[in-house]
Amino acid sequence: MFLIREVVQHALTTGYLTVEAEEQLRHLLQKKYDLDDLDAFVNLQQAAMSGLVKQESRELRTSGKFSLKASNSHNAVLEL
Repeated sequence: MFLIREVVQHALTTGYLTVEAEEQLRHLLQKKYDLDDLDAFVNLQQAAMSGLVKQESRELRTSGKFSLKASNSHNAVLEL
């Protein structure tokens, strides 16, 4: 199983967060995680807000090709 920081590192390295990686983060954030994982997630949020990382889900939503099926509470975790 992946750690949050591993998923984040991949997104930071590629500059892109896929829908699959977002879903993986949602699942990982529902379990116990350590401070390093939390710090990594915060860094990912900051990178996305500053435009350093693009989110596939946002691109799909703006093009009208994606509908969110997860509950609002889970979306709020990754909503930037």
